[in-house]
Amino acid sequence: MNSVPALVLDDVSRRYGRRWALARLSYSLPAGRSLLLTGHNGSGKTTLLRVTATALSPTAGRVSVMGMDAVRERESVRRNVALLSHASFLYEDLSAEQNLLLLAELLGLDAAKDRTHTLLERVGLTRRSDNPVRHFSAGMRKRLAIARLLMKAPKLALLDEPFGELDPAAIDAMERVIHELKTSGTTVILATHLVEQGKSLCEERLHLHDGRRVDA
Repeated sequence: MNSVPALVLDDVSRRYGRRWALARLSYSLPAGRSLLLTGHNGSGKTTLLRVTATALSPTAGRVSVMGMDAVRERESVRRNVALLSHASFLYEDLSAEQNLLLLAELLGLDAAKDRTHTLLERVGLTRRSDNPVRHFSAGMRKRLAIARLLMKAPKLALLDEPFGELDPAAIDAMERVIHELKTSGTTVILATHLVEQGKSLCEERLHLHDGRRVDA
């Protein structure tokens, strides 16, 4: 197993105006492990994922991802991390297939067409592959966002409420995706309110309350 931790938080804080979303948070996650991130709404889970993904910078403290500083080596971190968030960031006027092919082109992947078809089949969107995303339901957008994450094949996968807006069949598929990511050696951080479901998928747990680490 890689001796370099996947994530190191060293006294990390993040402030929005006068409110501290994260407050002096320290934690280390070994590479290849999966972390369940829990806490009530507003506890700091999404902020922590966005700081880890370099979408936000910490107000204080240091974040290290795969041994790289998340502020000074932002672009290198981004090449190794994928965030599945509440906002899908999909291209509305492109089809599902076009969204994945564009990502494959940006990543410089070979056999992109074959890989795109395989991923769309895995997430149950084969029949809608030519439809513009603007016509997709919230659940379909989530499925496509999952396919995009798999296309990137990240070393660290950040999943923010991945079961939200999914029907039972898609939830089962999402659980299989998480198992596959773990089997491939990907480090997974899973933020969810479905604690028992999350505990069955993760070896580690970090519980937040008002941006601080507390016992669950």
